[in-house]
Amino acid sequence: MKLTWFGDTAIRIYIGGQIFVVDPQLAPGGVDQAELAAGAEKVLRLAGGDGAETIDPRNWRPQKAPRMIDEGEGLPPVRLYRIGLSALLIDAVGEAPLMLAGHDDLEFGRWADGAVVVLFGAGQAAAKLLDAARPKLIALAGGEEAVDATVGAIRDRLDGAGLVAMEPGLAVEV
Repeated sequence: MKLTWFGDTAIRIYIGGQIFVVDPQLAPGGVDQAELAAGAEKVLRLAGGDGAETIDPRNWRPQKAPRMIDEGEGLPPVRLYRIGLSALLIDAVGEAPLMLAGHDDLEFGRWADGAVVVLFGAGQAAAKLLDAARPKLIALAGGEEAVDATVGAIRDRLDGAGLVAMEPGLAVEV
């Protein structure tokens, strides 16, 4: 999995052998939106309107890897789910579940243990996440003040979860 954040909620994601781009129209002025979206299997909007199925994240489970006997069928497709007004869940076999969240009103299930969570902006979502689970990685995508406030609120509660502050235009590989 490779995540490249450009600003606001504009992010390019390589997961499960596919490329997804979220909100290229919100990338800063110096970023060519057409180039950002080039080669993407799907261009999404964090705030909806992309046709992703809405699910209850408290009961959701990731796809299972195919059995050896079923090997000829290949891997199942990458699946996209909406889990709130501005939150997406991306499920690719062989990868940690990836959640992209742009607000604080979130629900989590057992899948959040070991997940990769990208939080856009400031808020209490990171603390709520750590109350519910131990993610593999929390990636903070926001301004310096928002990142500093979030780190200050959760630094003593990580308990093994990774934490990274994303920089615009720089990729994070998980």
